[in-house]
Amino acid sequence: MKQRRLGASGPLTSTLGLGCMGMSEFYGETNDANSLRTLEKALTLGITHFDSADTYGLGHNESLLGRFIAQGGSARRQQMVIATKFGIVRATGQYERRIDNSPAYIREACEASLRRLGVDRIDLYYCHRRDPAVPIEEVVGVMGELVSSGKVGAIGLSEVSVDSLRRAHAVAPIAAVQSEYSLWSREPEAGMLAACAELGTAFVAYSPLGRAFLTGTLDVSQLADNDFRKHNPRFVGEAQATNQRLVASLAAFAAERQLSNAQVALAWMLNKHPHVIPIPGTRRIAHLESNVSAADIVLTPGEIAQLDLLFDPTVVAGARYPDAGLVGMETR
Repeated sequence: MKQRRLGASGPLTSTLGLGCMGMSEFYGETNDANSLRTLEKALTLGITHFDSADTYGLGHNESLLGRFIAQGGSARRQQMVIATKFGIVRATGQYERRIDNSPAYIREACEASLRRLGVDRIDLYYCHRRDPAVPIEEVVGVMGELVSSGKVGAIGLSEVSVDSLRRAHAVAPIAAVQSEYSLWSREPEAGMLAACAELGTAFVAYSPLGRAFLTGTLDVSQLADNDFRKHNPRFVGEAQATNQRLVASLAAFAAERQLSNAQVALAWMLNKHPHVIPIPGTRRIAHLESNVSAADIVLTPGEIAQLDLLFDPTVVAGARYPDAGLVGMETR
C-alpha cells in the first residue's frame, strides 16, 4: 500500500489506517478471536497504522492490540504504527464522560497505555478531548516531555479548533490532528484541513464511512441495544430518512463505476487531500479488503465536485453526536 507521513518529520504510515474502537465497544457485541484475525489480515494487506484509545472498552482495546503485538513479536511491532489517546474518563457501562487534561493524569495515562499495549513507546499519542480549563500550551508541554523521554514518538490532537492547533504547534510539532471527516461530516473543510497542510500536520479522519451509514448496507432497525448509533441523531427519525436518500444517490454514483459506496467515500477523501489518512474501522475481513482497494481508485476532479455537491453540508440531517458525545470537543 502507498504511504503518507504523520507530520513533517514523523513516521511513514499506510495511506489507510484501521480504527480499532469497534473491536471493544459501541457497535454491538465483540469477539476478540475475530478481531485478532482482522488485525492480522490488515497487516498482511499493508495497513500499518492502528488507532486505539484508553477509553475504548476502558482499556480493553489497547490490551487487545497488545495481545496482537505480542503474538507477532518484535518483527510485528516494527511493522506497526500504534496510535492511542488520553483524556476521556468514563465509568464502566456509561457513555457519559468527563475530560482530564491535567499533567499528572497525562503522565499516568501514558504509563497505563504503555503497559496495556506491551510496548516501550507509543508512536502517536493524542489528546483525545480538550479541557478548556487547562491551557493547550500546558497540555502539549507535558506531551513534549513524553517525547523527550522516549515514551512517545509523536504527538497529536483530536477534535480541536484551528486556534488550538496553531497554539499547540508553537510549543511542539503536532504530527496529526484527528477529527471526524466524511462525505456527510465536512466540518474540517472550514479551515482545519488547510491549516494542517500549512503546518505539515497530517489529518487523520475517523468515521470516514459515517459509522457505516454511508455504506448503504446498514439496517438501523437491527442495531443492538448496546450500539450507540441507535441514539445518534443522524440515525433516527426524519434525519435517518433524509440521510438515507443521500446514501441512495451515492449508491447510484458508485454502481455506475462498479464500485461500492465505501470505496467511493474513501477514494473521494484520498483523491481530494494528499495529507489525509482515513482510519475506517471494521471487524470483518471482507469489509477490510474492500476498504483497502479504495487506495488505488482514481476519481476525476469532476467526480469529486459531483460528490461534494451531492453531500452539501446543508442537506445532511442531524447532529453527528448526542449531547454527551460533544463533551470536550472544540468542533461541533
